[in-house]
Amino acid sequence: MGLKAGIVGLPNVGKSTLFSGLTRMRAESANYAFTTIEPNTSIVELNDKRLTKLSNMVNTQKTIKATFEFVDIAGLVAGASKGEGLGNKFLANIREVDLIVHVVRCFENKDILHVANSVDPVRDFETINLELIFADMQTLENVLSRIAKRAQNTQDKKLLKEVETIDKVMQAFREEKMAWEINLDEEEIKILKSYQLLTLKPMIIVANVASEHATNPELDSNFVKIKELADKKNIKLVPLSVEIETEISFLNEEEKEMFLSEYNLTASGLDNLIRTAFDNLNLATYFTVGIRETRAWVFKKGMLAPECAGIIHNDFEKHFIKAEVIAYEDFIICGGEKEAKDAGKMRLEGKSYIMKDGDICNFKIGK
Repeated sequence: MGLKAGIVGLPNVGKSTLFSGLTRMRAESANYAFTTIEPNTSIVELNDKRLTKLSNMVNTQKTIKATFEFVDIAGLVAGASKGEGLGNKFLANIREVDLIVHVVRCFENKDILHVANSVDPVRDFETINLELIFADMQTLENVLSRIAKRAQNTQDKKLLKEVETIDKVMQAFREEKMAWEINLDEEEIKILKSYQLLTLKPMIIVANVASEHATNPELDSNFVKIKELADKKNIKLVPLSVEIETEISFLNEEEKEMFLSEYNLTASGLDNLIRTAFDNLNLATYFTVGIRETRAWVFKKGMLAPECAGIIHNDFEKHFIKAEVIAYEDFIICGGEKEAKDAGKMRLEGKSYIMKDGDICNFKIGK
């Protein structure tokens, strides 16, 4: 699908170490600001128990997981919108991502420097958001300078709506609100998307807590502060200890289970983050199941069956005839494709079928 999640945050909050754990790559990290200059990019696999179960059922030779892209972007500082630090690079790189994963530091550690000399995740969160707002204000001011005079002497409803929308958003920016916090209609959203606003991108907060708080982050007063803010703004919050998660990411599955058990964790925080990012990008998966290969295919929710077939190959969309579809639950309960078909659980769907998450598909293609 080509969608990207960009990891952002102030320097030394754990961004690059988180990226290292997510991608099982040793992204450069050190105890000084701006270690990350050029963005590191890597493909991340989505661990899906459904795919594992399907592969085991048919004893497949090859299993291919759903994937999407994570980008580790240079640390931001106050004044980035005016070019401070690596601000220009940061803002250019973040324009290219579809989802912002905002890492804030909750842990205290005197040996790891903080650019503000103290730990305050709410302040750090607001610092970055303000820089995004300032950058978008500059973008909208440039647009207004180009169209304002024309708008004064026209009855063009489209142009007048554009100016009205910009004024509405600029007022919200002055109140330090992000674009996604504003009540916008479809036409206004369409207008704003054409400007590639940073503050319109969906966001997840990752709270990097100390290892001793990994099991119960509520014991960390800094985490409680950022949770209150996330709840107020209705932002998804993923608590995890980057230190622990990085260690886990380099273990095999058996060692991973033992490690999680030692910390009384039921699941990896990184797996939770990947799933949360995947869901926030409005993505889903359908499956193709066979002895040679069982695979999860990523699609955007709301896509039609021919479009989903085209993800496998462009010609599949062009020559689509129909899709044989079995719901994941029916496939499992019945014990396989043949059994599901015999039980009447296989459906023939046409070009207007909206693909559902977990569908197991065989596409019928013409010439």
